[in-house]
Amino acid sequence: MGWDNGMAWELKGTAGWGWGWGGGSGGTHSTGRPRRDRAVLAGGVGSLGADGAGTEPPVSWDGAVADYRDRGPGGGCAPRDSGSCRGDAAGDGKGKPGAAGPGSQDTPSIRLWSDFLNVPLHPKSVYVIRQYLHDGDCGCLEAFGQGESLLQDPACVEELEDRLHFYVEECDYLQGFQVLCDLHNGFSGVGAKVTELLHDEYSRKGILTWGLTPVLSAVGDPQTSFYRLMNTALGIAHLSRHSSLFCPMSLSGSLGIKPQPPVTFPYIKYEASLNYHSSAILAAALDTLTVPYRLCSSQGSMMHFADSLTFSGRKVVAAWAALPFPALAGSWLPDILSAQQQEMPWKLLSSWREQKGSCCFAQSVVLRGICQEKPSSSCLGQPQSPLHSCGSSEQVLQQFLHTHFPGAFSTSHVLQQPCDTQPPFPQFFSPLLSRRGFLLDKAQAFSSAGVESIPVLAALQSCPGLHSLLSGLCQQLQAPPARRWSSSCRAGLEQDDFQEALEELRTLAQCYETDFGADGAEDEADSD
Repeated sequence: MGWDNGMAWELKGTAGWGWGWGGGSGGTHSTGRPRRDRAVLAGGVGSLGADGAGTEPPVSWDGAVADYRDRGPGGGCAPRDSGSCRGDAAGDGKGKPGAAGPGSQDTPSIRLWSDFLNVPLHPKSVYVIRQYLHDGDCGCLEAFGQGESLLQDPACVEELEDRLHFYVEECDYLQGFQVLCDLHNGFSGVGAKVTELLHDEYSRKGILTWGLTPVLSAVGDPQTSFYRLMNTALGIAHLSRHSSLFCPMSLSGSLGIKPQPPVTFPYIKYEASLNYHSSAILAAALDTLTVPYRLCSSQGSMMHFADSLTFSGRKVVAAWAALPFPALAGSWLPDILSAQQQEMPWKLLSSWREQKGSCCFAQSVVLRGICQEKPSSSCLGQPQSPLHSCGSSEQVLQQFLHTHFPGAFSTSHVLQQPCDTQPPFPQFFSPLLSRRGFLLDKAQAFSSAGVESIPVLAALQSCPGLHSLLSGLCQQLQAPPARRWSSSCRAGLEQDDFQEALEELRTLAQCYETDFGADGAEDEADSD
């Protein structure tokens, strides 16, 4: 997962090969394994080893494994990073290698998503779009309309349908599809047509779509910024129309014309301009957020999961995460949560100005990597709080959520397994963390192994703040400066289609209106 100009979609079944997010976050062992397909631009494949490479254990795929290679300027194949380097640095996603950080052993060569891929790929997993280039000043997939027109080509549609049916026929039980799609460029249009195709053929299956945006530069060309804004708005409108659930995810502080400072984490020191860093953070959050329907023990399907969050027409949800979740090693969950009474420790990953107060309509919360054993000393005397009187970790978390979000429909999951942060996950953690990601009393010097895993608290919420995000996009697209560029930026897009998409966004925004969030939309629009 990363911003190398691409879109990925996965089929969630009960058997198969290759689970793992490209940012390096390992999947839960007790999960079903999805099939995957990824569309990338010409020059965006890099070099993938024939055996899949990396430190992942062998998988039960008996067929052929493809070897994709992009020829370098000299005609040779660029060497692929093995994932063994444990430094902080990476490429910037634009073909420029980063410098190695403190404690690194080698100079990493991470430039593309394939450079930190640790799972094998089936020959049908990568579809290269030859009409547009991955990088460069021209020939890029810039506009929503360009992406849409790609999937109006019968040959392209036939190729994608062939790959789709190949994987669907393999599934013992098809839960649905996950679509990961760039919002800021022409892939928003590609994703719109792919979700439409999936919705038309598999309307009774879950389609969960994640719209991704990199951290935005504070300095940018106004017309380019408007391209991005239009792609984002059109992408949200179309993707939510054909999806069971849609979630925008980004570490950027805003999706509007005027970028805001990126999200910060108290125990992560990441470089926001490096896609390698930002995609790793979002991958770790996504790996945790999707646990409820990936566990083999889960009672509900992807469709049930989406329905629990998107009632009353609220198909857009927001992502939150505490990476890592702040806790001392060996602490008991009631003690940890009792120390979080003032405010939730998580950060917003859906790009709008956070509002004070706790309010949501529905939420799914996952906590992983925390000790669930009850200390012997806690058996003496009366319970210190209602949290200490709960019988299980799930009940503790549910009681905590009920206290902070009264009236909200909340579901919760507690996993003992932490989030894996071994290479190729970047080592950008604070020295105040132990190898297992727990807080230390003082900074500690590590060997090259670094932080191997972290506890994570993550949530998907249907909340009033989404009114601010959706209505703010509409207001900016109708502002006088925006209208100056609208005709030149709507490549392959009719005026009526554009207005229809804006009306869909307004209708979506109204679903989240409350007295609590009414002023937020005006503030968001004014700040951009």
